[in-house]
Amino acid sequence: MMPTHDVELEVLKEGLGEDVEIVIYEYIDEKKEEFYEIIKDADALLTAFIQFNKEMFEHAPNIKVISINATGYDNVDLSVAKSRHIGVCPVGEYCTIDVAEYTMSLILSLVKNLKIYSYDVEKNHQWRYEVGEENKRIQDLTLGIFGFGKIGKAVAKRAIALGMRVLACDPFVDKEEAVKLDVQIVDIEHLLQEAEVITNHMNLNESNYQFFDLDKFSQMTKKPYFINTGRGACVVEEDLSKALALGYIKGAGFDVLKDEHPDLAHHELVNKDNVIITPHAAFYTSSSIAELQRISTQNIVYYLTNQKNKVFKLVSD
Repeated sequence: MMPTHDVELEVLKEGLGEDVEIVIYEYIDEKKEEFYEIIKDADALLTAFIQFNKEMFEHAPNIKVISINATGYDNVDLSVAKSRHIGVCPVGEYCTIDVAEYTMSLILSLVKNLKIYSYDVEKNHQWRYEVGEENKRIQDLTLGIFGFGKIGKAVAKRAIALGMRVLACDPFVDKEEAVKLDVQIVDIEHLLQEAEVITNHMNLNESNYQFFDLDKFSQMTKKPYFINTGRGACVVEEDLSKALALGYIKGAGFDVLKDEHPDLAHHELVNKDNVIITPHAAFYTSSSIAELQRISTQNIVYYLTNQKNKVFKLVSD
């Protein structure tokens, strides 16, 4: 994922000493035994998507901290980590601006039929504006945001700048802050019924796992465009495909799917005119990568040098 590991190496050696032993390893599921041999003496692990479950912990008896170079941490078994007092440090924030910009790009691309027009020109060699559905002005649309955290707020600011009316649904939101941003906080049903574009930015938990199912899509009375740059597991993909076929939604833009390594050759959402799928790339800018490398490595240094108060985010200790 990272272009080089120069930043991580520099931060670790600066913070832990030049003699610190650092192993860079490309994890492959089929070679778990090889990985177990590497982590058996490790004090710290820096990873993004490795599923660090109970079995993994059993092969890492000396591990003290796991730093995740991502904002999510559902790939680590926190119950085991907490029982062994092992630090788990996700990156609290690093790509808010990038994901918000990407979300707006997907919204604009879908509403303005860019995929359809581009395909018609490049593949069919046709010059026809009427091939795409007559679209609305962005400023005339209502945007509904599920999950009004940092990214949700950043999306709202950009949408409002384009003239959109913005609704948000989040049980933990600071309503006063929403009012200041000119965002109306509403319940689930209201948002589903009123929004012409719906975007998901919820953190994944038990209450919103497979949240967007056929029942939710059927309640989207304005036939909105549906965007997900949050968590793939929040959506029942089979139901989304049905919702598209039934006309419950006009189109969809995804940067995440339920599987981080999907079988795209046989995926039911691929090759649809009104669906845009990208490979979990919203975070990927030079600015965000530099922040990600620095913060995730500093978390290890701070934790191992008894400066836990400086760790950017600690979900287990």
